[in-house]
Amino acid sequence: MMCLSVVIIPTCEVMYNYVFYPVLQIRRIAVLYFLYVMIVIAFLDTFAQLPIIAPFALSLGANSLLIGLIIGMYSFANMGGNIIAGVWIDKFGRKKILVIGLFFVSICLLGYTMVTTPLQLLAIRTIHGIGGGLLVPAAFAFLGDHSRTTTRGKTMAFSGACVGIAAIIGPAFGAIITNSFGIDWVFYIISILFFVSALLVSIILKENYSPRSEKEKFSMASINKLLRLPPLVNAYIGAFSLMLTMGILAYMLPLKIEAADQSVALSGILLSTFGIVAILVFVLPTNQVFDRVRRERLMIIGMLFISIALIILSSFNLVGVLFIGMFFYGIGFALIFPSVTALVIDHSDKNERGRAFGLFYAFFSLGVVAGSFFIGALNVLPNQGLLIGAICIGLLASLIYRRITAGDISRSNE
Repeated sequence: MMCLSVVIIPTCEVMYNYVFYPVLQIRRIAVLYFLYVMIVIAFLDTFAQLPIIAPFALSLGANSLLIGLIIGMYSFANMGGNIIAGVWIDKFGRKKILVIGLFFVSICLLGYTMVTTPLQLLAIRTIHGIGGGLLVPAAFAFLGDHSRTTTRGKTMAFSGACVGIAAIIGPAFGAIITNSFGIDWVFYIISILFFVSALLVSIILKENYSPRSEKEKFSMASINKLLRLPPLVNAYIGAFSLMLTMGILAYMLPLKIEAADQSVALSGILLSTFGIVAILVFVLPTNQVFDRVRRERLMIIGMLFISIALIILSSFNLVGVLFIGMFFYGIGFALIFPSVTALVIDHSDKNERGRAFGLFYAFFSLGVVAGSFFIGALNVLPNQGLLIGAICIGLLASLIYRRITAGDISRSNE
């Protein structure tokens, strides 16, 4: 018996180390990359519509106020969808909500081809926003479950690269298809893409989360708990800050370019520049910084980079200097996004990760709405608006710095 165990145990260890473990690793990596593709697709829907929704609303007879409402309603409704998704993801599992969201959005996109009035467009944007709010929290909860603690920052950096890729190819795709085949074909193609993605998710992905007992109540108390946890609050502030400046930048930069009598295409090139810079930071060896430096510290550094970028953009009109400003903005974006998403994973248990990401993307959407609405309500010149954005994110960076400093002092006194 002793001799048999001496033979069997080493053999089992060899089999695990050289056969089963590599297979498990390959499968885990394959799932991660499949989820990266799903994240690109989820954000592609939003970015592809950026250049076409305003002209579409105008063609239906919408006035400027209604056009602004139609554009902003998606993000506003998205907030509600994010929070609902967060609860459902933890209650019913990641896969079900991701598949339901993909199918639901696929149907909503077909609805755009049937609208004939601005109010109908507003209604479909609202429904689409709620449905779209199911997708991203589910995908990121899945991604968080498959990430490793030691490489979590790098994993989330790659997810940021996915968002950047969608931000670059989405607007170009929407504009090119609209010019070549008509606006309806943008919605047809993306609808088919989402339908196929839903089928692939249902076949390929395995549910890796077991919901708790149905008797457990997913009450507001569980949401309040997440909103009181300091690291998560810092992540939510960081997400809000990032998208607040994005809303201000998307509003003011094209107006600044137009006022300087530059080509409208320059706005798109400048916005693409920050996306390219961010992607390079995400995928090059620089992504190792996300697992070596404290998340909150990277957030603050990124926010300062964005503040500097907005100051440059507000102070100069030279095209070369504007590109430098967008270079700084790209670095700031690249430092913030993986840091805040990794914070959410670090400080949420598996059974509450859906709600944590639901709240995270609700603040994400709130930032977009608040940025464009706030700066529009002030009715300021482009340079003034960009400078206000720099001041806002600088103040929010100082708020996070005070919060983590106070937390460190509190822990050292315990």
